[in-house]
Amino acid sequence: MIEIGSRTRTLPAPPLVVWESLVEPRRPGARPWLVLLPDEVDPVVLAAEAPGRVVWSSLWPSRPNDQVRFVLTPSGDGGTSLGFTLLTPDEAPDRSKTGHLRKRLNQLLFADLRYSYGQ
Repeated sequence: MIEIGSRTRTLPAPPLVVWESLVEPRRPGARPWLVLLPDEVDPVVLAAEAPGRVVWSSLWPSRPNDQVRFVLTPSGDGGTSLGFTLLTPDEAPDRSKTGHLRKRLNQLLFADLRYSYGQ
């Protein structure tokens, strides 16, 4: 697998809450956060081990073999250190596409998901 990109940031919610958000992003009663673009699809959870690990299928039909792997660890302030790694078994995309994929994951996780927790 080739690493296309990765990032780790802190979210205000505890690991189990973040894990549940990633495993079931459209859970009834949860604040909506997974707002996809027209060229994106809901990810399928390929693997999950509560509360520290989740693997998603690709969000992009044009890149069906990509995966997003998440590692969740407690942060010192009661929140979660959430790290993602975008991987592919195929050729890495060009610079423009790579930038787009990274930007989308950053937006979804470290803006939209973060704000769904009220911060």
